[in-house]
Amino acid sequence: MKKLMIYVCLFVAFLLTLTFNAQAQTKKKGISPQGKGAIIGGAGGAVAGGLIGHNVGGALIGGAIGAGGGYIIGNEKRRSDEKKRRAAWRRAHPKHHHHYTKTTTH
Repeated sequence: MKKLMIYVCLFVAFLLTLTFNAQAQTKKKGISPQGKGAIIGGAGGAVAGGLIGHNVGGALIGGAIGAGGGYIIGNEKRRSDEKKRRAAWRRAHPKHHHHYTKTTTH
């Protein structure tokens, strides 16, 4: 029974990987980086938890921890990409990016 659960977890992780690859190739906008990180982390955590704990409880705990970690990593990637995009826009549009200085009159 334990080996069956391990094989089921591996099969589900494989199906999730195929689904992400298919969605990434067919759509420009799909799942957010946070969502991708959560799903990939959850699947990986479930497989690792199932292999380490040799039971369903280990798979559930590993999946939850992996999903949380994946979400955090995906969120940081999104923030980094957004910061780079804004910096590139500022470089391309220097006229629109003003630095205000105080002027004094005597």
